[in-house]
Amino acid sequence: MIATKNAKPQINTDQHAVTCAEPASLGLIGLAVAALVIGGAYAGLTHGDLMGSKSLMIPWILMFGATSQLIASLMDFKRNNIFGATVFGTYAMTMYSIAITLFIALFGGEGEGVEFSHYAYGLIAILFFSLIATVASLMTNKVLFAILIAVDVAVIVLIPHYLMGSNALLAGIALFVTSALSFYGAAAILINTMAGKTILPLGSPLWKNS
Repeated sequence: MIATKNAKPQINTDQHAVTCAEPASLGLIGLAVAALVIGGAYAGLTHGDLMGSKSLMIPWILMFGATSQLIASLMDFKRNNIFGATVFGTYAMTMYSIAITLFIALFGGEGEGVEFSHYAYGLIAILFFSLIATVASLMTNKVLFAILIAVDVAVIVLIPHYLMGSNALLAGIALFVTSALSFYGAAAILINTMAGKTILPLGSPLWKNS
C-alpha cells in the first residue's frame, strides 16, 4: 500500500494499566519480625549487656522493620491506598530512625553516656501519629486496629522508659502482641488472596461509612 502525501503517521495510544499486588502482607511481615526482635530486648529475654545485645537488632530493624514497610508504602501509593501508604511509610521512617539511633549510640564513642531523652521526644511525635492512625484503622478491619492499639501501648510505655528510666517490660509484651497480630494479618492477606476467598478472617470495620 502506498502512503499518500498528506497521510498522518499512526500513533498507538493504547495504555495498559500495571496491576500491583497487595503489599500489606509484606509490610506486616516486616513489622512482625522487627517487633519480635525489639520486644525480646525490652522484655529482658536477651542476655549480656543490654546496649551490646541491641546492636544485633540493627540489621533486622533496617531490613524488615524499615525496608519492607517502605516497599509496602510505595506500592500502596501506586494503588491509591492512603491508609497503607501513610502508615507503612511512617513506621518505615520510624524504624530507620531507631536503627540509626542505635548505631550512633553504640558506635559513636559514648556508649552508655548517650542522652536518650531526644529519642523519647521522637517517640512522642510517633505516638501522635500512631493515635491518628489508630482512629483511621477503625475504618479498615479489626486486626489492623488491634495491631495499632498494641503499637500505641508499646510507644506509651517506652516514652517514660527513655525519659525517666522506668521499666520497659510492658513495652516488650506489647511488641510481642504486635508481632503475633502482624503475623496473623500477613497470613490472612496472603492465604485469602491466594485462595480467592476468606479463610482467615480479618474482621469487619468498627467504623463503617454510611
